[in-house]
Amino acid sequence: MPAIVLASTSPYRRMLLEKVLPDFICAAPHVDETAGQGEAAEVLVERLAIAKARALADDFPNHLLIGSDQVAVVDGRILGKPGNAENAIDQLTAAKGKTVTFYTGLAVYHSGQDELLSCVEPFQVTFRKLSAAEIKGYVELEQPFNCAGSFKSEGLGISLFESLRGDDPNSLVGLPVIQLLKMLRHWQVNPLLPENNTKS
Repeated sequence: MPAIVLASTSPYRRMLLEKVLPDFICAAPHVDETAGQGEAAEVLVERLAIAKARALADDFPNHLLIGSDQVAVVDGRILGKPGNAENAIDQLTAAKGKTVTFYTGLAVYHSGQDELLSCVEPFQVTFRKLSAAEIKGYVELEQPFNCAGSFKSEGLGISLFESLRGDDPNSLVGLPVIQLLKMLRHWQVNPLLPENNTKS
């Protein structure tokens, strides 16, 4: 079985992958994440996921490289990582009482075979009609500055929502695990089979 590399330094993606795979490497892909002029969210996240997976091919020449990227879209506006409290409050204020679509791009590249699989996983979140005090309190408590959409759904962020709709709640955290495992099975990587699972 080829070794697996997660082309990400995100602790959230690493946490999700650790739940299903016993052994993998994390590495930073160093990809420019700037959106193209007029680039649609779905196109952007798939392009970046592919770029991240391919970026490490020279360093890992016979590996399965996993790339992922995520943005949120509200009223046609793409929301990335806020970076600071002011931007996080602005994003959550824009989202209150609305349905926000999160697009997560996923790519798995077999560098030894030059074979690529990719997809985009959508997930919809309807936010409550949050008060300014709730938004400010949430941002102060969780400081979600490196999270697209300015929340951590696996933490207190769940209190911001009215409802969730989608096929894989893991995609909201940043990695569509159901689709990822489907792609890995294409290369006979299956954590349910003893030969693929070295956990003690």
